Amino acid sequence: MNPRDIDVFNAIMITGGAGAAATLLDTSQPAISRSLTKLESELGFKLFDRIRGRLVPTREGELFHTEVKANLVGLGRLKLRAAQIKEVGTGTIRVASLSALGHGLVPRAIAAFSNKHPQVRISYQVRTSNVVRDLVASGSFDIGLAADEIDTTGVLHSIFTTPRAVCVMPKNHRLARKPVVRPADLEGEAFLALSPEDTVRLAMDKIFAEHRVRPRVLIETPYGLTIAILAAKGMGIGLVNPSVIADRMIDGIVAKPFEPAVHFRALILRPPDGINSTLTTDFIAELYAARNALSSEV
Repeated sequence: MNPRDIDVFNAIMITGGAGAAATLLDTSQPAISRSLTKLESELGFKLFDRIRGRLVPTREGELFHTEVKANLVGLGRLKLRAAQIKEVGTGTIRVASLSALGHGLVPRAIAAFSNKHPQVRISYQVRTSNVVRDLVASGSFDIGLAADEIDTTGVLHSIFTTPRAVCVMPKNHRLARKPVVRPADLEGEAFLALSPEDTVRLAMDKIFAEHRVRPRVLIETPYGLTIAILAAKGMGIGLVNPSVIADRMIDGIVAKPFEPAVHFRALILRPPDGINSTLTTDFIAELYAARNALSSEV
């Protein structure tokens, strides 16, 4: 089996589609399709069913991916170590983040780090938390920030931040003048909700049930940034991580505290070998500095 074909298969599994895999691997979608067809032919079984234009993993595909991940972790460690040995002095830092921190907090850390280390190249991607976890576990990335609902098997992890959620709404919303938004205020309101599996969404659903409140869920999305943008367009009200609205990136919204308090939890991830270069240590320090500064502003 060609290692490139294995990389293609793994990329499809962690991103959920051929198009996203092509972006991740910096190649074309037809090339992805050719590699997948070739690998299935060599294996003698189907890895995916093609359903309405989507690639859905077969049972055999899921079992094969389990073996692929186990082998890629070992290979990833070797690649990471070789890169670290090669790049001492100049180097590259590879960082991946969930969207909630990826557009406000992490760019602050990148800017501060680059001012001190202008010779260092930074590879940065904003991905879903599960993809961030896989990128770090494989050794492809040095640092990851992900939501706490991920499977932490195969990565070193610790709590990075637990910010209190804020309620965002259009400036002219009827709740914009209230100092605090409470569950009863959201009865019947057009609500911009996080995805059902998100831990903050689960907490909010529990609070609504306890207070017998039924917001009108208009949109479900895994991205707080999407909620803030839709709120600015007058679509409704929703809860987001305060990092999403850092640096006043979105005009036309007001952010208010929500009671009872609900907290996001994000983890900082490292590859399983735990190797820390000086550059990695410095970048992590900038992440914590950006976190502290943002907390003070909020």
